[in-house]
Amino acid sequence: MSKTLIIAEKPSVATDLSRALAKAPEVGKFEKKGRGRDIYFENNDFVVTSAVGHLVELKMPQGPIGKNGKPRNLPWNFDVLPAIPNKFELQPIEQSETRLKQVLRLCRRKDVGDIINACDAGREGELIFRYILELGKIDKPVKRLWMQSMTQGAILDAWNTLRSDEDMQHLADAAKCRSESDWLVGLNSTRALTCFRSRHGGFNITAAGRVQTPTLAILARRENEIREFIPEPYSEVHADFTVEKGEYVGRWINENWKRDPKIPHSRAERIWKKEDAEAIRTRCEGQTGTVSEEQKPTKQASPQLYDLTTLQREASSRYGFSAKRTLQVAQALYEKYKMLTYPRTDSRYLPEDYLGQVHETVGSIAEQGGELGAHARHAVSEKLIVPSKRVFNNAKISDHFAIIP
Repeated sequence: MSKTLIIAEKPSVATDLSRALAKAPEVGKFEKKGRGRDIYFENNDFVVTSAVGHLVELKMPQGPIGKNGKPRNLPWNFDVLPAIPNKFELQPIEQSETRLKQVLRLCRRKDVGDIINACDAGREGELIFRYILELGKIDKPVKRLWMQSMTQGAILDAWNTLRSDEDMQHLADAAKCRSESDWLVGLNSTRALTCFRSRHGGFNITAAGRVQTPTLAILARRENEIREFIPEPYSEVHADFTVEKGEYVGRWINENWKRDPKIPHSRAERIWKKEDAEAIRTRCEGQTGTVSEEQKPTKQASPQLYDLTTLQREASSRYGFSAKRTLQVAQALYEKYKMLTYPRTDSRYLPEDYLGQVHETVGSIAEQGGELGAHARHAVSEKLIVPSKRVFNNAKISDHFAIIP
C-alpha cells in the first residue's frame, strides 16, 4: 500500500501536523525519524516532512560561453540588457540544499504514491511547494491542506476538506508571475542603473526592484516635502468659560471653514492674521451667553477587524513596532502559540457561516479574568454578536479571512 507524503513549510509546522493528525482515526500516531535537521515523521500510511522556507530560486542569467566551454556570468553592461530568458530555470538555494535533497528523497520514494501540500496557506507557500516539485521533476498526484489557523481543531477541519491541485492552479500562477516579474524588474533595473552610475568609472551598484523602488520614491517625496516646508505663523483663540458646575477651556473654530487644496495646512481653528485673532478675543472677552446641553442616544459602529496592514499600523501607533516586528509576533502567535488565525491576510471580514465559531471564541475569552474578559462577558450578556455584513461577508473574502483570536 502506498504512502502519502505531507510537506509543510517549516519544521515546527511539521511537528504540529504530526501531533494533530495523530488524532485523526485514519492517520494514527507518527514515529520520529532521522536526526538533526533531517528529522521527519512517519507511520504506516503517512510521512510528514518540511522545507525551511524557500529551498529553490530562479537561476541567474548567464553570459556567452567562455574559453573553458562553460557559460560565463552575465557581464555588467548595457549591451546584454534587457536580460529576458526564453524559459525561467530553477536552482537550489545553496544554504538549504541539504534540506532540499532530503525532501526530494522522500518525494521519490517508491512507496510514496501521492503528496499533500501543507505549506503556508498563501501565495508564497504555494510557490515554495511548486518549485520543489518542479526542480525535482516530481510527477505524483497532489492535494492541498489549506489551514486558516494552527489549532488542532483547525488542522483536522482542513484535513477533512483537502483541496484539489486544480483548485490551486490560479494561486500557483499568481505566485510564479510574482516571482518572475520580480526577477525581471529587479535584475534588469538594478543592472541598468548600476551601469549608468558607473559609466564614468568605478562600480556603483544601485539596487532597484518592483516593491523597493516605489517605496523609496514615497520616502523621497515625503523628504522633499519636509525640506521645502515653509513655516507660517498662525493664532488660535482659547478662552476660560465659567458655568454653574465649574470651568472649562474652549477653543474658537470657524464654522464656515472648508478644506482648500491651495492652503494644505489650513484648519478650522487656525487664524492666519493676528489682527483677526485679536478682534475675536476683544469681541468675546467678558461676555455672557446661554449654554444649552442636549443628550440623545446614538449608535457607534464597532471598528472593523484587522488584516495584516491595519494590525501593523495599529501596533506601530500604540507600541512603536516596525511592520516586520508585528509580523514576527503575529506569526509566532499563529504557529507557536496557536492564538491567532493566519496573519498574512488582506481581508477584514469573516465568512458568513463563522458566527458560531465567534460565539465560541468570545465565550472562551469571557471565562478569563482581566479587562478583556469583562468586555467579552458584556458582549455575550448583551447579545452583541450578530450576523452583521460589516463583519460577516463572503463577498469580501478570498483565500483568507480577518485576523481573530
